[in-house]
Amino acid sequence: MRHPRVGVAVLTMGNRPDELRALLDSVAKQDAAPTRVVVVGNGSPLPPLPDWVTAVELDENLGVSGGRNAALRALKEFGDVDVVVDLDDDGLLISPDVFGQIQELYEQDGLLGIVSFRIADETGHTQRRHVPRLRAADPMRRGLVTTFLGGGHALSVPMLKQVGGWPDEFFYAHEETDLAWRALDAGWRILYEPGLVLQHPRTLPTRHAVYHRMVARNRVWLAKRHLPAALAPVYLGVWALLTLARSRSLGGLKAWAGGFVEGVRTPCGRRRPIAWATVWHMTKLGRPPII
Repeated sequence: MRHPRVGVAVLTMGNRPDELRALLDSVAKQDAAPTRVVVVGNGSPLPPLPDWVTAVELDENLGVSGGRNAALRALKEFGDVDVVVDLDDDGLLISPDVFGQIQELYEQDGLLGIVSFRIADETGHTQRRHVPRLRAADPMRRGLVTTFLGGGHALSVPMLKQVGGWPDEFFYAHEETDLAWRALDAGWRILYEPGLVLQHPRTLPTRHAVYHRMVARNRVWLAKRHLPAALAPVYLGVWALLTLARSRSLGGLKAWAGGFVEGVRTPCGRRRPIAWATVWHMTKLGRPPII
């Protein structure tokens, strides 16, 4: 039986050429060589790339979701990839056996849809927000979860064929949760594997100018697209209270409120609520879809 074939997708704005070069060097040093590597310039020209990399330059910035979908389309053209690994352009694979471990995980579990890496800074520290579960005190605790990290993860191609790719409408924020909920509802598993590490500089999500608006709008869209009608107001109410309690910026709070209203008023794609069985499954995993 052959190993699953790994394809790599990297999205860049063209503003971190040194970091991108270092990431690609770490990809080249993997013990299990990827079948394909695609780098997408999201509305920007790409720097010179190694000849083993497929370059895709988009005329406009399609956001995280649109850019990753462009990478998926490029990988699917070759038809020789079983697992897609998405990596941030300023990340770094510090171990040479990451892809080999991924191959083993997918060989062992035919229902494994998504594998979430551990994100750690140069000191080895993992921020609390980078642990995809509520009880996040120990980032080294491995297990099944209900969402995953955008900076470093692996996606089953059969899963993508069944549930679809990234939600183009989202542009940025919560696109991972949208895909995760669809995967769980279709019976796929999501594994947080802290042994797979992507080294990444410590950052704050608020560094993005559109953060507050996009987070609020897309949170509403998640509820409208995927939650049973009885759960949607509970989910949004909980997050509204948490936002009010945590907010330290009046400007950010105003942007959040504007995004919330935008999410209510604007279309977000086809509504496909998850089954109550999926809700119960997520609850047993420790994160019911109201938190």
